[in-house]
Amino acid sequence: MADPKTGTAERKRLPLVVVRHSSEVRPHRWRWRAVLRRARFIPVIIALVALGGFIGLYFQPPGLQKLMAALQLQPGGGTSSPIALPVQRPDPRQVGAADLPTRQMVVGLGRLLPEGEVVIVAPPFGAGDARVASLKVTEGDRVEHGSVLAVLDSERTLLAAIGSARAQLAAREANLAQVRASVQASRDEAGATLARAETTYQNTVREFERVEILRQRGYAAEQSFDQRRAARDEAAREVERARATLSRYGSGDLDAQADVRVAERNVDTARADLARAQADLDKAYVRAPITGTVLTVHVRPGEKPGAQGLMNLGNIDSMTVEVEVYQAQVGRVLVGDSVEVTAEALPQRLKGSVTRIGLEVGRQTVVDANPAANTDARVVKITVALETDSSSLAQRFTNLQVTARIASRGEL
Repeated sequence: MADPKTGTAERKRLPLVVVRHSSEVRPHRWRWRAVLRRARFIPVIIALVALGGFIGLYFQPPGLQKLMAALQLQPGGGTSSPIALPVQRPDPRQVGAADLPTRQMVVGLGRLLPEGEVVIVAPPFGAGDARVASLKVTEGDRVEHGSVLAVLDSERTLLAAIGSARAQLAAREANLAQVRASVQASRDEAGATLARAETTYQNTVREFERVEILRQRGYAAEQSFDQRRAARDEAAREVERARATLSRYGSGDLDAQADVRVAERNVDTARADLARAQADLDKAYVRAPITGTVLTVHVRPGEKPGAQGLMNLGNIDSMTVEVEVYQAQVGRVLVGDSVEVTAEALPQRLKGSVTRIGLEVGRQTVVDANPAANTDARVVKITVALETDSSSLAQRFTNLQVTARIASRGEL
C-alpha cells in the first residue's frame, strides 16, 4: 500500500520501462535497399562487357591486334573450326600495285585421300556366286597393275572347261588333216583314172581305124567294124567322165575344196571355244586395277564378296586432300593457291597447293564434331596435292578429317 506520505519511495521500487524509438531500426532497412538498387546495374554491366568483347573480336581495333600479335595468338585458334574473319583489303592509295591482290584465308573441312581416291576392288564381271578360295595379299602390301589379288573357287571348273576346249580343238584339227589327205588322194585317183581312160580311148581309136581300112578292102566283117566303133565311143565317154571327176578338185588348191573348207570352219569354231574358255578363266582371278597399296581387306577365304568389294586400294605414294569449300567462298580460290592442312592426329602441319576446283555444287559430306555445325551446307570440292614431305607423313591417314586453310589470291 502506498503511503501518501511515502509515495516517492514506493515509486522508486517500481521497475523502469525503457521504450526505444523506431527510428533506431531504420538504418539497417535502408542499407539493404541500397544494395538492391546497385544490383540492378549488374546485368547492364555484363551486357556492356559482352558487347565490347564482340565488337573487339569482330572489328579488331589496332590495340587488340597488337596485343594478340605480342602474345602470338590467332583469332579462333582455340576452336575446332576457326572463326572466319572478314577479308581485310588494303587501300590502293596506300600500297603499290605490286602488293595487290591481297592473300585471303578460306577455311574448309576435308579428308586425306590417295591420288585418284580409294579404289574398291570388286569381283570380275560374270563371277556369279563364286567365293574367295585364297587371298594373295594382305593389308599394307604394295601391288602392281594386273597382279593377282585373290583366287575364286570357280577356278577348277573353268580350268576343266579349258581342257575340254583344247581337246575339241585337237579333234577338229585332226579331222581337218584327214579331210585334206582324203581330198588329195581322191584328186590323185581322179587324175589316174583320167590318164587310164585317155590311154584306152587312144587304143580303141587305133583299133577302129585299122578295122575300118580292112573293111574298105573287104577283109573285115561288118560286125567287127561295129564292135570297134562302139568300143571307141565308150572309151571317149569314159574320158569325159574322168575329166568331170577331176574338175571337182579345181586347179589343185586343197584349201579351196568344199570339204576342206568345212573342216577348217570347224577348227575355227573350236579355237573360238578355247579362247572363250580362256577368257572365262580370268573370272576366277581378282586382279589389281591400279598400282598401289592394299588399304583394307573386307573378305576372308570361303566368304562371298559383298557390296563393299574384296579390298580397297590406293596410291598412297602421292596423297591429296579433298576439301569442301562453302559455295559463297569458292570464288576466291584459284588453282595454284597454297594450302595448309592441320589435324590433331598429324604430327605437324601439311603443305600443298590447289590442283583442281570442282564444277558442281553439292551437299556437305564432311561435318564438324561441333553439335552446332551446319550439316546441310552447299559446297564445292577442291583437290589439293600435298608436297613430297607432307605426302609421306599423310600416308597412314587415309580418310582422316582435316582442316584446310587456303591462302587465296582471288577476289569475289
